[in-house]
This record gives sequence, structure tokens and C-alpha cells, in this order.
Amino acid sequence: MHNNKTLIVVAGPTAVGKTAAAIKLAQHYHTAIISADSRQFFKEMSIGTAKPSPVELAAAKHYFVDSHSITDSFNVGDFETEGLKLLDELFKIHDVVIMAGGSGLYIKAICEGFDQLPVATPETRERLNSELTEKGIGYLQEKLAAADPVYYNEVDRSNPQRLIRALEVFETTGKPFSSYRTAGKHRRPFNIIKIGLNLPREQLYNRINERVDIMVAEGLIKEAKDLTHYRDVNALKTVGYNELFDYFDGNTDMHTAIELIKQHTRQFAKRQLTWFNKDKEIVWANPFEDDLIKLTETLMGK
Repeated sequence: MHNNKTLIVVAGPTAVGKTAAAIKLAQHYHTAIISADSRQFFKEMSIGTAKPSPVELAAAKHYFVDSHSITDSFNVGDFETEGLKLLDELFKIHDVVIMAGGSGLYIKAICEGFDQLPVATPETRERLNSELTEKGIGYLQEKLAAADPVYYNEVDRSNPQRLIRALEVFETTGKPFSSYRTAGKHRRPFNIIKIGLNLPREQLYNRINERVDIMVAEGLIKEAKDLTHYRDVNALKTVGYNELFDYFDGNTDMHTAIELIKQHTRQFAKRQLTWFNKDKEIVWANPFEDDLIKLTETLMGK
């Protein structure tokens, strides 16, 4: 048990400034950072996932960045198992550990855990994959909107594997995927405080647009081109890569692809906020105006 230990969660939408805030907190508490970003695990994807830079990685010890290959099978259940094991080790050395990221499902896995999700039959998965190939992602989106509107409003709808997983659960059990996540919380042997970072919408959207321009300047198009061979891997069926694969296929021009990345990233940020706003344990802050160290110390009762 680590009753006197605290996990500080830094959550929020993409491009809000979570990495910088997490590093500031990690340096203050002389501790490490666990990344809860479901794409930064993968070493082959760097520019399109806005991974911490070498300078940022050197400023504080990060875990679950470049920890896996896109060809590995690594899901939220694996993250829960490995993350809790890592926390157990880190809390032997540190009183405080930081977890930062925008993947609400992964943060929930560490903070609360999941009830065991049912295993779908291979036939169900095969059929849904065939529907994706034959009828397109729009068809799966419509099915999910009807079956599970709660999850439909939160999920990254451009990621077909997320849609398929939710539909598998629904078609196997008759219950919506979202109902499995609202089951009882698993009590963790450490304290948890949650900071949510947000900015005025226009400022956040400007930061998203600027970030995409920087990614392109840093070589996002070449990174995506080099990964074309892996385009069917789950990790790559996400914003920033899907649009460029369409461009490489000749379905759109480069300017349109880049504008679509910006638009889809803004929509993704909106869905992230929808998710985090439901978590009443989150204390919201502006990363550029609020003193996050003071806030965490107040929340820890120091």
C-alpha cells in the first residue's frame, strides 16, 4: 500500500500544454512522468503524435514514450496492467508521480480500472471488418451512433478500430460499450488528484493550427510516407496520418490534407473536453495563468 503517495494527473485536450506543465511539476517534485497518450507509446510515430522533444525528454524521466512498436499488440488493458506495476515501483522511490495525457480511456484505466470487457467472437470482428472494407467508415459510425450514442460522442470517430471494438461489445452482449466503463471503480492504493488544463476555445484552436504547421515543417509528410506500409495498423488509423494516406492515394491535394488535419484535430480536442468534463474530480486550470504547483499543493493539503 502507498497511502501517503500521490498520483498527479495532468489531463486536457491536444495542444493545450500538458507536456510543459507535467515537466514543471516533475521537476518541482523530483519525480517521473507517465505518458497517458495512446499514440506516444509507439516509437515509429513521433512528429504526428507531438511526442516530447529530446530536450523535454531530458528534462524529466518519461515512461510509455517510445515504449512499443506499432506492430505490437498493446491496448488499454495492457496499459492498466503495466502502468500499475510501474507505479508500484516508482512509489518505492517517489512520494509523487505525474501522469500526463489526453487519452481519457487510458487515464481512467489507471485511476479506476475497468470491469472485464467481454471477448467478441472472431466471426463478429471479421464481419465488422468486412463492413468497414465494403461499406466504409461512415456506415460503422452510423451503427455506433444508434447502438451507443454516449460512446459515439466521445470516441475518435476517425479510428475504425475503436468503432469496431465498441460494436463488437454491443453485438456480443446487447449492452453498449459505455455501460461497461461506468461500473464500480477499483480502489487504488495511492491518492489521486486530477488537474485539467484548458484554454479559451479560440486560443486552443490557434495553438492546434500552429502545431500542425510546425509538424509539417518538421517532416510529418515524410514520416507518414515512411509508414505507408503499416497504414492498416490500428495506431496509424488516426488524425494526422489518415488524411496524408488519402493524399498519397491521390484522393486529395496536400493543402486540403493539411487543412483536414487541422479541422479533425480541433474536432478531436472538442471530444476530449466532452470526456474530461464528465469527470467531476478534475480541477480545471489555465496553464498560462494559474500556478499549477500551488494548485497541486493545495489539493494535496500541503
